[in-house]
Amino acid sequence: MTGTDVTRTAPAGTDVTRTAPAGPDVTATGTTPPDGHRRPLVGISSYQDDAAWSVWNQRACLVPQTYVDAVVRAGGTPVLLPPQPGGAGHLLDALDGLVLAGGPDVDPSRYAAAPHPRTGPPHHTRDDWESRLLHAALARDLPVLGVCRGMQLLNVELGGTLVQHLPDDSHQIVPARFVRHRVTPVHGSRLAAVLGPATEVSCYHHQAVDRIGTGLRATAHSADGTVEALELTGHRFALGVQWHPETDSDDLRLFHAFITASQRETAR
Repeated sequence: MTGTDVTRTAPAGTDVTRTAPAGPDVTATGTTPPDGHRRPLVGISSYQDDAAWSVWNQRACLVPQTYVDAVVRAGGTPVLLPPQPGGAGHLLDALDGLVLAGGPDVDPSRYAAAPHPRTGPPHHTRDDWESRLLHAALARDLPVLGVCRGMQLLNVELGGTLVQHLPDDSHQIVPARFVRHRVTPVHGSRLAAVLGPATEVSCYHHQAVDRIGTGLRATAHSADGTVEALELTGHRFALGVQWHPETDSDDLRLFHAFITASQRETAR
């Protein structure tokens, strides 16, 4: 479970999506791409939930505004990717990178486990959609950034498993409030090159990586030993973090690294 559950109850759900950067004011707030390069098109997985705006209260496709803002400020152009029956490969052919956003628990049946009493209800449509997006991106060697649930899904889709409930009062203490703690990247990893030997992060999750999936390696831990980051070896940029870097507007290093990797793809 991740911080997206905290934000999805916001009373103006479609405001989140309809502010997608398309005008000069938005571009002006982001990083200017190098001469001769366009801003990378970055898909952000979104989800369906009940939302209220104006006089309406109905199902909507949502993603927290913080993801959109982080991509824009780092130099990309966000494109929301709501769950749909097909077309993942077609979409990824048009994109330069993929962000797997945070959200509810991954269905434990995807890693052959029975649900823990504290595991949330399954979201089959989202799990299936993001699985297809992820595999399509990896097959194309597109940069992938998994955030919280996104990292857990990356692990599960590559054969790993999850701890379905961490001790209470550890990584998720107060509802709708992120926990600040220190993580330590592994020396020599891509993450360490971006963030240095240690950094403070914001987390909100009650699950964590257990058995690590094929080709992945743990590249950061918290003080209690929880895996805080995974990287896929042999891929240009496939990295997941257990925290929520999109909520820290003062530290865009991870998004800058992701956008830089995506920018190279625009030469194709």
